[in-house]
Amino acid sequence: MGENDILFWFFLLYNDASGTCLARNNPQASMNGEYKMRILICDDDLLIVEKLQKYLKGYFSHLHLKCPEIVCFSDGESLLADQGDKDILFLDIEMPGLDGIYVGNELKKKEKDIIIFIITSYSEYLDEAMRFHVFRYLSKPIDRQRLFRNLKDALDLYHSRLVKVPIETRQGVHVLPVSSIIMVEAQGKKVIVHTTTQDFESIHTMPYWLELLPSNRFFQTHRSFIVNYEHITDFDRMLVHLANNQFDAYLTKRKYSAFKEAYLLYLESTR
Repeated sequence: MGENDILFWFFLLYNDASGTCLARNNPQASMNGEYKMRILICDDDLLIVEKLQKYLKGYFSHLHLKCPEIVCFSDGESLLADQGDKDILFLDIEMPGLDGIYVGNELKKKEKDIIIFIITSYSEYLDEAMRFHVFRYLSKPIDRQRLFRNLKDALDLYHSRLVKVPIETRQGVHVLPVSSIIMVEAQGKKVIVHTTTQDFESIHTMPYWLELLPSNRFFQTHRSFIVNYEHITDFDRMLVHLANNQFDAYLTKRKYSAFKEAYLLYLESTR
């Protein structure tokens, strides 16, 4: 598979922040580019809701991108009752009825990949909010430039989860989400792609995979290993343990500092 083939697969399976992208639960929609990102706002303060809507629309307009669907809720009950996909959420903490802490916890149980921004004037709630892995904290009144910086990070994370890559073997081509790749390993002359479902013997080389996989999510810890940050359990100065210690990858001494720094930056970007 040459460079043009790779570009074809990425074009077919992934559109960037235009608002149309892969459907998480609809394979046919993903092939047709029909899925549209949903950004949700849940706040009982109408002025905050209106300002956020204005800022979000302005962000996408400035970048000449199609604005995603923006859906607003004034309370946690109506948000939890919503049946649509929930991709990015701006969530107030103090609301009548169910508070944002409870709502965020409940949503994370059902939508583990939802990207949640906490909006509040009260910093004492942050410790509780961090327990359900909020992505960012935004204080009131909303600072537009800070919102834009953090929104860019959120969109990068969102789209990185949706990208699919072709794994070409001698038997055929298997197209899988990049997030399902645990690591790529060179075993002698063989290159094995370990995924959450099965292992594939790739017809391509390690340099091919190093170039193909997104550098903000993968790291070559050793000439024989490329690991996915998402699946790391822990690491020391010699080994990286992945997928609840099901896999180990060598970590060379000269790469330890760079790897540690890159991995901690990745963790920060997902909080």
